[in-house]
Amino acid sequence: MLVKNCIIETGVVRSGMLVRDVFAECGRTHVQALPVLNNEGKITGRVTLKSIMKFSCLPEYMVELAPLLGGFLSCVENAEEKVNQVLCSQVDSYVLKASISIDSDAPAIKALAMMEKSDTSYLFVVDEGQYLGIITIQGIAERMSEMVTCSVDRVS
Repeated sequence: MLVKNCIIETGVVRSGMLVRDVFAECGRTHVQALPVLNNEGKITGRVTLKSIMKFSCLPEYMVELAPLLGGFLSCVENAEEKVNQVLCSQVDSYVLKASISIDSDAPAIKALAMMEKSDTSYLFVVDEGQYLGIITIQGIAERMSEMVTCSVDRVS
């Protein structure tokens, strides 16, 4: 199985885009990151749901005390206002360095190995400098499940 058989086509992030639009695109395509492209179409960075949530919604003390937190957090005041503020902000301050990429003709097993080596669950697919989409562990697993039919005797 090749990477090109597992590509998830996504939109891209451009400077000035709103966080709301990034969240919507990640939700639509069921991915956790999008590439940031410059005016020439080159990937210059990435935006991840995790980084936006961490830097905008989670005070460091809450992360450190996570196991001790109860179900009701009175310390989170004006949550709706904070959400609106984050969603209506520009994504530029959340851009991370570009992640590794892979070409579409590579074997999916290579993509898995690269993900494991980089401690990530996705790679951007780039051919000749052009972004084609993203490949994820979930996407590979989904394609694998479509390839095989199991004939197992079930014991009742």
